[in-house]
Amino acid sequence: MTADAADGPPGPPCGPSAGGVRERKKHRTRMALIDAALELFARNGYEETTVDEIVAALPVSQRTFFRYFASKEDVILSQVTERYRALEEAVAARPAGERPFTALFEALRTVLQKIAAGDEEDVARFRRIRQVIEATPALLSAELTRYAASEGALVAEVARREGVDPERDPRPRLVVALFAAATRVGFEECSRRAIWDPGTIAARVDETVALVDATVRDWT
Repeated sequence: MTADAADGPPGPPCGPSAGGVRERKKHRTRMALIDAALELFARNGYEETTVDEIVAALPVSQRTFFRYFASKEDVILSQVTERYRALEEAVAARPAGERPFTALFEALRTVLQKIAAGDEEDVARFRRIRQVIEATPALLSAELTRYAASEGALVAEVARREGVDPERDPRPRLVVALFAAATRVGFEECSRRAIWDPGTIAARVDETVALVDATVRDWT
């Protein structure tokens, strides 16, 4: 059965689990499209790969592709957006009273460690997505644009936790801006050393946090 057939219009429900079966099929098709795209990006380059080539690799139709992704760029950036949502949820779940800066980085560590503890396919997918983004200026720029939206959500969450109005109190924006800068430095250091493992990235981010704390307290 092709991925198109598996993802076609649903028939009548066959029981309580019918919805769950359909969702699992959709998830498998979505992951298959991502993996096919990543394989082509690695082999031929992101810019050189077309949607036609991605759908031909499975094979599925363009209609199926655009049911899951708005564009070739979205194959990569949809995963980035999911990570940002996971981060927002992890921050909201941190203990009340925890320092904002600590809550942000502990939440990031939770997200990265969850990826690292996942199955090999998830870890490999994370690694390949980071490689494509870091090698493609257009994707790096688009990633920053998507992070800007997530940054607003993080500012709102920090403000809520601290009981302040972010329109009147600049500290939530300042804390999130420091977090974003430190995280970016940590990821750039990993990129320069060709480190793509999420567990190792989490450790590097920890080192960056320590450097931020030490630098703020005492430059020397």
